[in-house]
Amino acid sequence: MDIFDVLTMIGGLSLFLFGMNVMGQSLKRIAGNSLKTILSKLSDNKLVGFLTGLFVTAAVQSSSATTVMIIGFVNSGLMTLGQSLNLIMGANVGTTITAWILSLSGISGGNMFLQMLKPSSFTPILALIGVIFLMTGKTTKKRDTGMILLGFSTLMFGLDTMSSAVSAVKDLPQFHNLILTLENPALGILVGAVLTAIIQSSSASVGVLQSLSLTGLVTYQAAIPIIMGMNIGACAPTLLSAMGTNTNAKRAAGYHLAFNVIGTVFWVLVFIIVQKIAAPVFLTYATNPFTIAICHTTFKLLCVALMAPINGVVERFICRIIVQKEVEKKVELDELLLRTPALALEQCHSLMVEMAGASRDSIKEALTTLNTYSETVAESVQKKEDLTDHFEDIIGTYLVKLSSLKIAEEESMAAAEYLKMITDLERIADHSVAIVKSAKEMKDKGITFSEDALKEMLVISKAVSDISDLSYQAFVNNNLEAAFKVEPLEQVVDRLRDEIRTRHIMRLQKGGCSIEAGFVLTDMLTSMERVSDHCSNIAGCVIDAGRNNLNLHETLNEYKHHSEKFASEYLQYIKKYSVEDIGIN
Repeated sequence: MDIFDVLTMIGGLSLFLFGMNVMGQSLKRIAGNSLKTILSKLSDNKLVGFLTGLFVTAAVQSSSATTVMIIGFVNSGLMTLGQSLNLIMGANVGTTITAWILSLSGISGGNMFLQMLKPSSFTPILALIGVIFLMTGKTTKKRDTGMILLGFSTLMFGLDTMSSAVSAVKDLPQFHNLILTLENPALGILVGAVLTAIIQSSSASVGVLQSLSLTGLVTYQAAIPIIMGMNIGACAPTLLSAMGTNTNAKRAAGYHLAFNVIGTVFWVLVFIIVQKIAAPVFLTYATNPFTIAICHTTFKLLCVALMAPINGVVERFICRIIVQKEVEKKVELDELLLRTPALALEQCHSLMVEMAGASRDSIKEALTTLNTYSETVAESVQKKEDLTDHFEDIIGTYLVKLSSLKIAEEESMAAAEYLKMITDLERIADHSVAIVKSAKEMKDKGITFSEDALKEMLVISKAVSDISDLSYQAFVNNNLEAAFKVEPLEQVVDRLRDEIRTRHIMRLQKGGCSIEAGFVLTDMLTSMERVSDHCSNIAGCVIDAGRNNLNLHETLNEYKHHSEKFASEYLQYIKKYSVEDIGIN
């Protein structure tokens, strides 16, 4: 073996790790919406949680990625600690699917069918298909599919390159001595743990071991402890991701560590006892990629069998060790979920629902001050405005970070829609504060509206209150029917504003209203009309999202000028919110 064999081995390992990373990232992007659906239907059922963790990990090809995702869910409140435990167990088993795929590299034989199963036979075809998808795909999904195929082909090519380089060392005495040394269980566990902690992927570590097994020198006695050690090393990414998270997220990471450490310690003790007492002959046999996959899966299932009955005990133990010392501030947006854009957007949506509720309530409360100013209401409106400011800041920053990542086209459009909507939600709360300030000005200066002017203001305030309800329903429930009702009502609010201004001027000419009251009335009308504009923008975004485009003005213009439904709704709203029966005195 010379320096070139070492360089070839390093190059093969690099391609293997790069291919696994590319494939995993692309799989997560494609599976994003499915993951969101799975999460929304997650229950406390142990079997459902276990199977969910298993299949999600099989989909993204990384237990580390799944477990980090789970820590993010717990940290953001999307998942309880109890639910996370079953998912973590499933993730530990799901990661073994990679070893089974990689075991194909060990297939040998002259049969045509067997030859076609070898990666060296079919990966060139997958690579070609992947390149075609990547270069010609017009949608993000097709391009990501191409990246998955290319990633898989790259990791298989890297594995094959590693195997070729490793074969050059099989006759070296030093390599024989190294393998004999690794037959010491303690040393084997240490090597497996350190290797996995460095690579940050147990699947990749098992792939390296499978590559070494092709030399025919890696015995079961050496391979089994190494596989057990990989179980512990796989905790490194989880523990790192838990830094800076809340107590429950730390507990979930602690459980993952306890699951792997307890399972490894127990079964390695069993392994040593069996080795010393029975000394099975098969332990001296050489392994291959297929048998390593069997050992990997068997060990994971044994860990689940050990831990499942004592899950509750371990959970209570972890909760006693990791204690919540004080009331923690609620984690509103967790950056761990940026690794899974679909779930990051779901988290944003949940917070925006809270923001929308605060925004809607602020305008409804502000409109009650038209009759009587209340300091209590004023304080409540101001608090809601401060809250929407805070939400706009953190959600906007989070969405900008998300948009800077490589995300699917659908997710990019959703992020853009959300960025537009948070501005409108925040501005509604601003105008609510402006209405309250105008009401306070009237109280401080002793200004009052005439009886007719007050009636008119109550009419438009009812329209504004209703339009805020419609836009809220449209966004929170993705209700297109409610969204399409907003624009005709917004046009009626515009009409009411102009009518009430005209009637005020007529009252002013007759001496039925003061100039000071007119200034306040105009300010309030402007705020209410702008609230309706922002409600229209929100509804327009909901409609755009339903049509998968971002052209708000084109959508609304088409609806206003070419829709009989719009004309019908508009006429109904004119009748409902009319000031014609109110006098001008």
